[in-house]
Amino acid sequence: MGRNLQSVGRLRPVDLARGSGLSTQAIRNYEEAGILPAADRTPHGYRVYTPLHAQALRAFLALLPGHGHQTATSIMRAVNQDAVGEAFRLIDESHAQLLDDRRTLQAVENALRELAFTAAPEPDTAPEPAAVSRPGGTFIGPLAVKLGIRPATLRKWERAGLVRPRRDPRTGYRVYDAADVRDARLTHQLRRGGYLLEQIAPLIAQVRAAGGLEPLETALCDWHGRLSARGRAMLTGAAELEAYLREREPVMA
Repeated sequence: MGRNLQSVGRLRPVDLARGSGLSTQAIRNYEEAGILPAADRTPHGYRVYTPLHAQALRAFLALLPGHGHQTATSIMRAVNQDAVGEAFRLIDESHAQLLDDRRTLQAVENALRELAFTAAPEPDTAPEPAAVSRPGGTFIGPLAVKLGIRPATLRKWERAGLVRPRRDPRTGYRVYDAADVRDARLTHQLRRGGYLLEQIAPLIAQVRAAGGLEPLETALCDWHGRLSARGRAMLTGAAELEAYLREREPVMA
């Protein structure tokens, strides 16, 4: 790297490790992964780090919460290879993913509100004929009519794991219980919002894990909190990365 080590200061691996709560092996691993710039060596082969390495480590650790280990590693590796444009592209992709996650959350909340509205019983509504439904469940035909879709669509959703009807032991017909109807309604609302089946599957899984729609409200609040935390972490990571880029400027000149 061509730096004057006497002028910029010397740091041992243990100095970086103690300052960050890491092991000296982790510091060496980070250097080998390109997260830290290559260290100079003493005549005896010992690594010699500088404040620039300390700032690189701070930048990486600050990037982790907002971008994840893989992306944070790729960002630091790109910077250390003087491919700053690539680093910015990776950061942009993380921000785009965060925005997409916010839109997904909004779509889920909208779908749940719509679901609560459409599932509310209307006054003076006559019960369905016994020929198309039975106690404890609904057959595929009446459910498809209620949702305004084709039975083939419900079968497609079943293959994707979005609904899990049981089979009537006597007839072999599909029977959708209350949870299946809930999942079908939620899937229908999200499909209307333009979401793909593979995007809907993890959301349905969250509803099931929460035990229904009402407990999901707590999960949605937690989801909001996680997204906000990621956003703030990205700001912190950006500040530390900018500080590292400023320190690198004399080195790159």
